[in-house]
Amino acid sequence: MNRSMISPRRERLSGVRRLIARRGLPRRLTPVVFAFYMASIMAFLMTLVITLINEGMGPGFMGRVLHAYVLAMPVAFVCVLIVRPLVVRLVALTIEKEQT
Repeated sequence: MNRSMISPRRERLSGVRRLIARRGLPRRLTPVVFAFYMASIMAFLMTLVITLINEGMGPGFMGRVLHAYVLAMPVAFVCVLIVRPLVVRLVALTIEKEQT
């Protein structure tokens, strides 16, 4: 192989490795990332269970679940962002403080 062809390939691989190494978001976004994951998982589980209870499992079940999830996820995300500070305070009041 020609040396000029190897160099661009190495540069691309080097860039990919840098991207992989720097895949994390800044720490200041932790509450938002937490809210996103929490809302995503909870909204999916809730739409799954509620659709199952209300309509039963049948043809098109997952389609109905996903249709409900499209609405539920953004609502859940906003709710988690709003409620999180209150929950953090409630947990602090509920958990025993460490003795020093």
